[in-house]
Amino acid sequence: MFRYEVIIYWSYEDEAFIADVPELPGCMADGKTYQEALDNAETVIQEWIETAKELKRAIPKPKGRLVFA
Repeated sequence: MFRYEVIIYWSYEDEAFIADVPELPGCMADGKTYQEALDNAETVIQEWIETAKELKRAIPKPKGRLVFA
């Protein structure tokens, strides 16, 4: 599980939920449901990190605002 912040909102224009990962530039996903958008965001986060590693680019550390009990 990744600990990056994911902001999910409804887009009337796209008629879908949009999941934005602000700490990873350009990292976004969508879905027909809130859960689908979140699941897709987790996949895109993994792909974003893998691509950054391949390109030898810096990977931002999560800001740690999430708290797990």
